[in-house]
Amino acid sequence: MSKKTKQQIIVVGGGFGGIKAALELSRNKEFEVTLISDKLDFRYNPTLYHTATGGLFRQSSIPLSEILEGGNINFINAKLTKLDRDTQSIELDTGKIISYDKLVLALGVVTNYFGIDGLSEYSYGIKSPEEVKQFKAHLHELLQDEGKPDINYIIVGGGPTGVELAGALPTYIRQIMKRHGIKNRRINVKLIEAAPRILPNSAEKVSAAATKRLKKIGVQVMVHKMVQALDEDSLMVSSKDIPSHTVVWTAGTSNNPFFKDNDFALSERGKVTVDEHLIAEDNIYVIGDNANTPHSGLAQTAVRDGHYVAHDIEAKFHGNEGNRYKSKTLGTVVPVGNGWAAFEFGKFRLTGWLGWSMREAADWIGYHDLEPWWKASQQWATEFGSEEDCEICATEGKA
Repeated sequence: MSKKTKQQIIVVGGGFGGIKAALELSRNKEFEVTLISDKLDFRYNPTLYHTATGGLFRQSSIPLSEILEGGNINFINAKLTKLDRDTQSIELDTGKIISYDKLVLALGVVTNYFGIDGLSEYSYGIKSPEEVKQFKAHLHELLQDEGKPDINYIIVGGGPTGVELAGALPTYIRQIMKRHGIKNRRINVKLIEAAPRILPNSAEKVSAAATKRLKKIGVQVMVHKMVQALDEDSLMVSSKDIPSHTVVWTAGTSNNPFFKDNDFALSERGKVTVDEHLIAEDNIYVIGDNANTPHSGLAQTAVRDGHYVAHDIEAKFHGNEGNRYKSKTLGTVVPVGNGWAAFEFGKFRLTGWLGWSMREAADWIGYHDLEPWWKASQQWATEFGSEEDCEICATEGKA
């Protein structure tokens, strides 16, 4: 009698949703679980703003080998390129073809510049460690080459990422100016948002509190402003040129082009249409930022999706229907400068240091979603370290 083969479960994507799904699925010894990612590390996106303003890179980047250590998961470092529905197989950029019984897609999103001239060429981003390194190098080189700060530091996008960066940037610029021996220079940080207010998806009171906080720490908040073009010397906003060599784009993302290229059914906002079990097509689940669910785009949603599909796959493997997917959020929390954050859960809101304490707790929970408590605690503690590639700042920091 031939040995029964295991169910081949393939998870594509090394973010919150993909890792959580793979970890949960690997507990079932009847499954052969393969995780595919084109990256060797997991990016903890909620802290990238802090890494971009002097925090440790380790805080935002954890080797996948460390997270998967000891687990029953095959890891392949490659990019998904093709899907063959007829043979239930996928092809990778390495040329390797892998068959699946169940496929979980958690590919993440890509930056969308909305066709605005010059943005892709001249703006900076903080969506990955690589972008963060480029941004930080620019900040230091500008001080070293010019001997003064930029005329304006401009952040485009008043969502959580833009607000978080705007809140941390003034203090960071002052710190590195001091290390570079530059004193008594004014810092102009501007936050630009097309909507009538920043944090447009939050309650008006939360938006107002965050705006007040930003203004208190010296950030100029510009709302209802449209970005029209960017060149190497200035940003055109609502027909007015604002001089700057430092424009950070945090405003737009689009669904991964893989789904459009492979003829998935998409919603009006470009997300993949899924059913009440997060199934997009026969034997194919789509989760996290890629799925058209109410709270798609949040890290906590991706984690919940990963956990859900793992148990739904297991239920169906044992002949059960499985519970229907229920989308919910545990709230959102946005830090605005050190020691202050805005927390929102339904009609319940906290701002100030109480909100900040909620963010601290949320980060620990975020790490613990993917790692044991002792590893999560060590990772959480990286928040209190600093790191600079700049030789001048590194030397001053040791003095």
